[in-house]
Amino acid sequence: MINLTDSALNAVRTAMAGAAGPVGGLRIMVETGGCAGNKYSMGLVNDADPSDMVVERDGIKLYMDSKSRELLAGTTIDFVVALQGSGFTFENPNATSSCSCGKSFS
Repeated sequence: MINLTDSALNAVRTAMAGAAGPVGGLRIMVETGGCAGNKYSMGLVNDADPSDMVVERDGIKLYMDSKSRELLAGTTIDFVVALQGSGFTFENPNATSSCSCGKSFS
């Protein structure tokens, strides 16, 4: 399953609290694209799609479609604050390679 570090959970909670409209949870997806073939995509959404798997982590609902769920199994998502910028990072045991930005993989 997907794991979110405390830092990632806090970043999501902060984003949800600052959202302009109602937010039900966080959609996590893998889309075709990026420099390595697949790219991670995340966004706040109000509701799950009918085919989504819904997982709850410390009060945060995560929504994933079946393709993304398979590609993300065992992934740890962190939120890192660094001089070069802040953002989410993905440690995905299913990735055979990834690009230097860490946002895409194959």
